[in-house]
Amino acid sequence: MAKEKVPGTPAIRVLKQHKVNFIPRFYKYEDRGGTKTSARELGVNEHNVIKTLIMEDEQQQPLIVLMHGDCEVSLKHLARQLGVKQVTPCPPAKADRLTGYQTGGISPFGTKQKMPVYMEDSIATLEKIFINGGKRGFLVEIAPPSLLAILEPVRVSVAI
Repeated sequence: MAKEKVPGTPAIRVLKQHKVNFIPRFYKYEDRGGTKTSARELGVNEHNVIKTLIMEDEQQQPLIVLMHGDCEVSLKHLARQLGVKQVTPCPPAKADRLTGYQTGGISPFGTKQKMPVYMEDSIATLEKIFINGGKRGFLVEIAPPSLLAILEPVRVSVAI
């Protein structure tokens, strides 16, 4: 793929502001392709591709969940760990409105509305991760300690 210019997304501005070393990774976006597509296109392990999921509790309070690309979130376990009755995915239009990003390109960095961030604990053990840079077809490769320092996520164990 031709060398692309790093987009000036809010996520990139946050990473630069925090002086995070990152490698921009572009790939051909496929609608509904998810992390399977990005991992295949970039030639990386899908486990290291981190999806940013916008969820809400029964009070419609939004939250961000970071999960390995090859895993699902146990909503029951997440609700239990958060001490709420129920957690459900936000409708795409609401997720777009809350984050300022387009579904398929949602980054946990630089969201329009500040939301609590919950991260699958084992993500911290990876050497490097690939996470959305705020645009469809664009991930950033970073080290997990950078993510931990900026987002200060609550670590949970909810992968299935």
